[in-house]
Amino acid sequence: MAEAPSLLSLCLNLIVDELLRGGCDDEFLATLYKIPPELFDSMLPRLTPLALENLHRNMPSHECSINGPQDENSGSQRKRKRWLNFEGAWKKLYEVRWGDCGAQIHSISWLAKQFEAKHELRDDWQQMYWERHLQNCLDAAAEIAMIPSFSDGIGVIKIPATIVRCIGYWEHMNSSACDYSKFSDHCQHFGLYARRLRLPSALCLPEICDLLRTSNLETLEIHWIKLKDHVSFVDGICELLKQNSETLKSIEFVHCKLSTSFIDAICDSLWIKGLKTHGIEHFSIRISNFLDTSSSTLPAGLASFLSSGRCLSSLSLSDDHLRRNFVEMILDVLFDSSSNIAALDLSENYMSGWPSHFKWTSRPGKQLSSGIGKSLQSLRVLNLRNNNLQRDDVDFLKYALVCMPKLESLDLSDNPIEDDGIKNMMPYFVEMSEKPFSLIDLKLGQCELTFNSVSQLLNVLSRWKKPLTSLCIGENNLGSKIGALLGKFLSKGLQSLDIDDINLGPPGFQKAQDEIMGDLKLVYINISKNYGGIETANFLSKLISCAPELTAIDARCNSMPVESLSIICSTLKAMRGKVEHLDLRGNTSLVRFADASLLDELKMNRKSILKLDSSYDPDGPYDQDP
Repeated sequence: MAEAPSLLSLCLNLIVDELLRGGCDDEFLATLYKIPPELFDSMLPRLTPLALENLHRNMPSHECSINGPQDENSGSQRKRKRWLNFEGAWKKLYEVRWGDCGAQIHSISWLAKQFEAKHELRDDWQQMYWERHLQNCLDAAAEIAMIPSFSDGIGVIKIPATIVRCIGYWEHMNSSACDYSKFSDHCQHFGLYARRLRLPSALCLPEICDLLRTSNLETLEIHWIKLKDHVSFVDGICELLKQNSETLKSIEFVHCKLSTSFIDAICDSLWIKGLKTHGIEHFSIRISNFLDTSSSTLPAGLASFLSSGRCLSSLSLSDDHLRRNFVEMILDVLFDSSSNIAALDLSENYMSGWPSHFKWTSRPGKQLSSGIGKSLQSLRVLNLRNNNLQRDDVDFLKYALVCMPKLESLDLSDNPIEDDGIKNMMPYFVEMSEKPFSLIDLKLGQCELTFNSVSQLLNVLSRWKKPLTSLCIGENNLGSKIGALLGKFLSKGLQSLDIDDINLGPPGFQKAQDEIMGDLKLVYINISKNYGGIETANFLSKLISCAPELTAIDARCNSMPVESLSIICSTLKAMRGKVEHLDLRGNTSLVRFADASLLDELKMNRKSILKLDSSYDPDGPYDQDP
């Protein structure tokens, strides 16, 4: 026989039901806030998102505010505890519904780190919950709006019951003060929590501005705008940008076809009212097409936007099929602008050439005046991955790099620059060895390099006053001879090394192991696809012993025999280090040897650190790739 509910439990359930209906008057709420704290706090975990929202939103500010100096009196402590209890309830609801604590829209990692450092972000789980819920509603509404036969306003679109029920609303709740069946209802009640949203073209109508009128957007992604789309889509985007021009910090266009008139209209919409400037910090157009890249001039709106944005710190034009002359015009504008660009991403454009005019505007060793190339002088991150740059292009590039004295990260991966390209870059690397600001992250993966050029490069990098912290030279046929130099270079303060598929083989791992000495600062290493056999295990054992901060190891596809696992695991258990991720997939012999007890021992924070998979496809995409 079921146990009868207590009187307290029945009373709390009645309160929850009343909150869920949303029709609570001020007298009811005032009484509710005065109940004993232990009863009030025990009620919070029982509430559905909608009920918790009705309670939290109507909470008097003096009851849960934690702003201002925190004195030690009992009232201050009570208010702080109540605020923490609300935060805990919202966090639990978020995790139960979505299972993760990540952001719904991921900005580029560089921008995210800069923003967090600048604004000292603090989790607001109530805001995060309703923002992600609203994004779910936007995605559901877009699926309906994209149906060719759809002709109604987007506000009347019915939100699926599976989404609505997640917040604690059911179709039969006629006594509720609000109806949450329509898209407009969710925008009206939860739009004020929206800071970061993703909008497909189907929702980029003028009507969206009214639906999101209470939002203060900071980040906006626009997807799938095409030339054939109706002009109202463009009007809708522009109005939304104007509406949020004072709060918007990041805007990104993905899978779009952009005409000159569209770009001009967008850029003109970003100006802050009454000021000939904008507050955009991150501007991105990726996996898109500029329809007029053959023009001899940049779109006027884009040129003005780039040259007048003093807040602009990150510009990404990745995988946009840009032609060389278009890139040249972009760089010219940045060279003369007043912005302070810190990150520039021109990757995946296959532009077939780097603008050669930089050779005549700058020379190695020449001191730049403060008024020339100000934007490039502030540049810290430059991504030129997969642009079909040849060895002669790198010769021109080194003159542009002189205009970037604060450059910290340079990505030239997937460009066939060959050994001669590195030789052309060598004067730049030699000059950098004497600079107080120098590169800390260099990527030269899959550049058709050999031992000859990379050995020279490592010798130069070893002499830098400020050591390199991250190096990628993977997918170059360097051979086993590079092993000794790599072993020595690891002791120079390197924290991240990618030597994937460089044909090290057993001799290369042996030579590298022999040169490893002292404590290393290494945090991550990728040695996959080098087929080193048992020497791979011996190398890893030495590495784990000498690198107390080592966190992640990628050692896939190295033909390791069965005894390798005991060598590695013994070292891991003996060192009790920080390794959280050890990927040994593609070493089929190890799968037969591993047993449950061994795997159970290798855990960090109750999660296995070891990845073993007998069905792993070495030619498939790696799970950490985008």
